[in-house]
Amino acid sequence: MSNKIKHSGVVEKIMDDCIQVRIVQTSACAACKVAGYCNASESKEKLIDVYHAGSHRLNVGDAVTVTASTQVAAHALLLGFGLPFIVMVTVLVVVLQTTGSEGRAALSGLLALVPYYAVLYLFRNRLRDKLSFSIE
Repeated sequence: MSNKIKHSGVVEKIMDDCIQVRIVQTSACAACKVAGYCNASESKEKLIDVYHAGSHRLNVGDAVTVTASTQVAAHALLLGFGLPFIVMVTVLVVVLQTTGSEGRAALSGLLALVPYYAVLYLFRNRLRDKLSFSIE
């Protein structure tokens, strides 16, 4: 089993340190023969920024394969969803136990996510180096 996530795409834009690739992300059933008659199939176009891809000689419109390791994907999911969930639930429980107010606990849990995502935003350049795609 491969430890890489791969998506085929087309080069949309080339900048100094970044190549923007348009991919079509499809659900597993989107390739089915009867997908046009079923509401379960879905596909979305997404733009992926590939940084530090200067070694590739690409032009706009070239077909490429964008890859990322499953470890990078797991780390991104942990930072984007796992840790915020833990922060929110922890604050929710602590505030509920100390104040007894469910409304304050819910609001505090949600407000606790603001500094978390602010810190992620401040470290976005450092995270971009660790959580990056590459072109195969």
